[in-house]
Amino acid sequence: MLYPRRSGKGARCLLLLLLLLASWETRSGQVHYSVPEEAKHGAFVGRIAQDLGLELEELVPRLFRVASKGRGDLLEVNLQNGILFVNSRIDREELCGRSAECSIHLEVVVERPLQVFHVEVEVKDVNDNPLVFREKEQRLFIPESRLLDSRFPVEGAADADIGTNALLTYTLSPSDYFLDIQANDELSKSLSLKLRKSLDREETPELLLLTATDGGKPELEGRVQLLITVPDVNDNAPLFAQAVYKVHLLETAADGTLVTTLNASDADEGVNGEIVFLFGSDVPQIRKNFKTDSSSGEIRLIGRLDYEETKSYEIHVKAVDGNPRMSNHCKVLVKVLDVNDNAPELAVPSLSLPAGEDAPLSTVLAFISVSDRDSSVNGQVTCTLTPGVPFKLVSTFKNYYSLVLDSALDRESVADYAVVVTARDRGSPPLSATASVSVEVADVNDNAPTFAQPEYMAFVKENNPPGCHIFTVSARDLDAQENALVSYSLVERRVGERALSSYVSVHAESGKVFALQPLDHEELELLQFQVSARDAGVPPLGSNVTLQVFVLDENDNAPALLPPGAGGGGGRERELVVSRSVGAGQVVAKVRAVDADSGYNAWLSYELQPAADGARSRFRVGLYTGEISTTRTLEDVPRQRLLVLVKDHREPALVVTFTVLLSLMESNQAPKTSLRASAETALLDVNVYLIIAICAVSSLLVLTLLLYTALRCSAPPTEGACAAGKPVLVCSSAVGSWSHSQQRRQRLCSGEGPPKTDLMAFSPSLPPGPNMSEGNGHPETNSELSSNGSSTFKFWL
Repeated sequence: MLYPRRSGKGARCLLLLLLLLASWETRSGQVHYSVPEEAKHGAFVGRIAQDLGLELEELVPRLFRVASKGRGDLLEVNLQNGILFVNSRIDREELCGRSAECSIHLEVVVERPLQVFHVEVEVKDVNDNPLVFREKEQRLFIPESRLLDSRFPVEGAADADIGTNALLTYTLSPSDYFLDIQANDELSKSLSLKLRKSLDREETPELLLLTATDGGKPELEGRVQLLITVPDVNDNAPLFAQAVYKVHLLETAADGTLVTTLNASDADEGVNGEIVFLFGSDVPQIRKNFKTDSSSGEIRLIGRLDYEETKSYEIHVKAVDGNPRMSNHCKVLVKVLDVNDNAPELAVPSLSLPAGEDAPLSTVLAFISVSDRDSSVNGQVTCTLTPGVPFKLVSTFKNYYSLVLDSALDRESVADYAVVVTARDRGSPPLSATASVSVEVADVNDNAPTFAQPEYMAFVKENNPPGCHIFTVSARDLDAQENALVSYSLVERRVGERALSSYVSVHAESGKVFALQPLDHEELELLQFQVSARDAGVPPLGSNVTLQVFVLDENDNAPALLPPGAGGGGGRERELVVSRSVGAGQVVAKVRAVDADSGYNAWLSYELQPAADGARSRFRVGLYTGEISTTRTLEDVPRQRLLVLVKDHREPALVVTFTVLLSLMESNQAPKTSLRASAETALLDVNVYLIIAICAVSSLLVLTLLLYTALRCSAPPTEGACAAGKPVLVCSSAVGSWSHSQQRRQRLCSGEGPPKTDLMAFSPSLPPGPNMSEGNGHPETNSELSSNGSSTFKFWL
């Protein structure tokens, strides 16, 4: 600030006053400076950066800037030293007119974080305007008959300055007839001459010099000549009923509204008593807004008034009579009353957007300024926000608000807000204005990728080609941009002795799961693993899903014959010696075979190949039991060769053939009847147990099938396996000839093609046939053969 130097006790008092003022400014949050008008370019105003508590090094990085509403670029800040200086000519009269107070309000804005400071620079008046009289000379008509102490209005000088600089004093050149008198009023200052000696037309001087001096330093002067004319006739000037008329008008008064009616009288008669009313001072603003009727004295309004531009008018009216003219003056003081005709004005000078959804409460998002040109209650404004938004307004300074965060943000729920700020004054009726602030919510990586369900099931046929597409997993991330960019990977683990990545792989972007090698149902029925989905946020978030891949059986294994012993193998040919006394329907042997496949692929059937000549065979084989029995007596059979075919139930079926050589022997050479009966009884018991086991396990699997079907119907559809066609779910066991497959138990499997109604169940393995006690006795034997191979079996009974 700029203050004149003082010394002694006065200087100490001034210093104490300055300290108290500085302390008050710190608490109020506003910095005050003062600068004289007409200061030169570059004149020092104040160390604004230091006074605001800002470091010089942070002015540029924090985007330090100064804004002055409606004041142009009168003041500027040097960002190198933080000094506020005069940038262009400041004319106080141009800025504030004749207002007693004149200040430039600055808004200082810095960012990172966003802050707004308010600085007030008071413009001091300088005695830089000369005194001006409207005319170089004034003519007064004063009759000889005027009484002593009569007053005659004189138009004074005008000074654009204020205060002491506009305090005018007048001096009149020496005269025996007149005294200069300065009269003060509430809204104006008037000047008049007072007659102290009777006039004599022949002796009264016609020229006086009036000098006006202001109270500034240095003093400025203005001069005007007064021409005094003393007429011999019309010696009565018009007289107004009152010297001052005071009128109050609403600023909304209509065009043509009657302001007042002047009343004047003249003691003269005839032409000298006719009064004409005229505006005494030729002020353009007066003639622009008012007009007078010269004969009736009515003053009416022209156009419209505006309280915000001019709060009062001083109208000088002159009443003039005959010839030579005599006149008198009065004043009409018009006070304009404010009406609530200006709506509030909103501005958003600073924004700090977008707002992160993890922004803490009370974060400042924007600064809002509001103003109203009206006064008193008409200019008092309150601000409100749109209801239902997570923000609130906090008053930070007079007519300034901060838009702050009031509750937590969630971009996934609402991505942006259209906040409407409403400013309403307290006038009657109240006026309002609105401003819209769009608040965009910036995404934060707060949502992990999620799958539609915790686990999926996929089906793939065995012997699939390498690189076959098995399934596609898909995860959704509610975040945006890179926070929602999902990549997939396998959760590595061991499958037996091999790594999971040697079986399958997953595409990082699409989530497609591929089989890297052919899968074997007999080796691996179910491959269960997890796929991980992670986003690209910082830090990244992820989740896992379980994928169960069921390997569907294909008919790729031919039936295999079981060996006759626990660990022995069958030969290429077997002979069967049958007693001639064996009757029709007697079981002479049994063939057992298994299939490494499962389901229908492992369901075996037995049949005899018909003879080439079409003759009816004396033997038959059970379709599913493999028991070889006679159809009639064998008394006349010399020797016979039987070809047994073992088939599975797929198309095309895989077949194993073996040969049985039949030879007849006398009944006394046959094994003991008890042994044969024992064998038949053991075989019958085994068949009974087998049927009971099949029924029990089949019932259990039917219930399992129904439960699984219900679960499958309620689950969303999943992608199929490699081969075309929709899988048909069946329950099966690895049963060959109703015997255990000796491989492993199936959990679930499905086959391709049309659905079948057959249901198969697990069954325990058949025990081996009874051993013969005689040296030539042999147990029932089976031999394992390759597809479409042949073996020959020999049986002794």
